[in-house]
Amino acid sequence: MAFIITIDGPSGAGKGTVSAKLAHELGFALLDSGALYRLTGLAARLNQCNFSDSAALGEVARSLDVEFCSTEAGVTIYLSGQDVSQAIRTEQAGMDASAVAAVPVVREALLQRQRDFAKAPGVVADGRDMGSTVFPDAQLKVFLTASAEERARRRLAQLQDANTGESFDYDKILQDIEARDKQDSERSSSPLQAASDAVMLDSSDKSIAEVLADILSLYRSRC
Repeated sequence: MAFIITIDGPSGAGKGTVSAKLAHELGFALLDSGALYRLTGLAARLNQCNFSDSAALGEVARSLDVEFCSTEAGVTIYLSGQDVSQAIRTEQAGMDASAVAAVPVVREALLQRQRDFAKAPGVVADGRDMGSTVFPDAQLKVFLTASAEERARRRLAQLQDANTGESFDYDKILQDIEARDKQDSERSSSPLQAASDAVMLDSSDKSIAEVLADILSLYRSRC
């Protein structure tokens, strides 16, 4: 039987980093559900799909040709044979992911693909509706959050560390984060919200190591 840990929360709360470290520590599979939505948004944009055409977006989601390859540096993600690991991490890709995630037929198309990750010994599922919709019976559910201002600061530092030569504006990043929070929380299909039995963790004033320790403690108390 697989032990399922879900880590939900808004963009920039630290879900991705914590989930990857947690999965490595426990020897569990890692499900980055956000990557699937980012890939769907990227594929739709590359195919010049109209984002208001639900049927077309659903077909894009159903026909995704995706491969996740683990490397020493992390996970390399391929879309139709092309390495898109960096392409799906842009601000535009994040907004596109939020847009397609609001489409019910897209969520339906990706639901079973996500549930298939639940194999022994376990899985750490990172997303926005992992505990509320995809894995409602998960043994441990965490809702990880942080203030919008702190998440904007983290995103700015991440972009600056990438050394792309571009200039970035904190206020614009904050505005985008707040807009995405609103879009994710108000969508009719699986909105961003904590499951009723989720443990709430605020990472605003905590390091990744501290958050990881908190979740490991929760896990060990439920084994």
